[in-house]
Amino acid sequence: MSTTSRTRSKTRLSRALGIPLTPKAARYLEKRPYGPGQHGRTKRKSDSDYAVRLREKQRLRAQYGIREKQLFIAFQEARRQDGLTGENLVELLEMRLDALVVRAGFARTTSQARQMVVHRHILVNGQIVDRPSFRVKPGQLIHVKARSEGIEPFQVAAAGGHAEVLPPVPGYLEVELDKLQARLVRRPKRAEVPVTCEVQLVVEYYAAR
Repeated sequence: MSTTSRTRSKTRLSRALGIPLTPKAARYLEKRPYGPGQHGRTKRKSDSDYAVRLREKQRLRAQYGIREKQLFIAFQEARRQDGLTGENLVELLEMRLDALVVRAGFARTTSQARQMVVHRHILVNGQIVDRPSFRVKPGQLIHVKARSEGIEPFQVAAAGGHAEVLPPVPGYLEVELDKLQARLVRRPKRAEVPVTCEVQLVVEYYAAR
C-alpha cells in the first residue's frame, strides 16, 4: 500500500470511529466532523449495545495500531491482574515500545514509531529492540541508536518538531528530547494515558464473547 493510500485509509477510519488517528486526520475531522460515505451527514438510528461495545473496542485497537489477537491477549493478561480490568488493559498497552516512542516525541504517529523500531533505530537499556510490542519495564531507558541520530526524522524530533501535534509528555515518562532519550519511571495510570476510550465497554465486549 502506498503512503497516500495508507493516509486515506487512516483518515477514513478516523472518521468512522470519530477519533483522529493521525495529525492529518485531526485536521480533516475539524472540517468534516461526520462519518465517511454518502450517508455520513445523516442522523443514524440508535446503535445496538453490541455495536457500541464493538466500536469502542475498535477505537482502542486503532489508537494503538494493533491486531485483534494482540488486543485480546492483552485483555486476558489485564483480567488476571489486580484492579480494574479496563484500566489494566490500557496501562499494559501503553507500555508497548512503539506507544512510548510516540509519547516521548520521537515519532509523529504510531505507524512511524513502529517503523523506527522495526528498522532497528531504537534501543532499550543499550540493546537494540526491533519488536514494537516489546513491553518496557519501569526504570528502563529508551533511546535512539547513536548512528541514527543524524537521520532527518530524529533531527526533527530532537528539535521538538512534533510538539504541536502530540499531547504533552505524560508524568510516567522522563524525556530528554535533545538527547533522544526517555525513561519509563513508573507504570502508567489510566487517567494519564492520552487515548479516547470507554474501557468498560471494551471489557463488556470481551466478557460477552
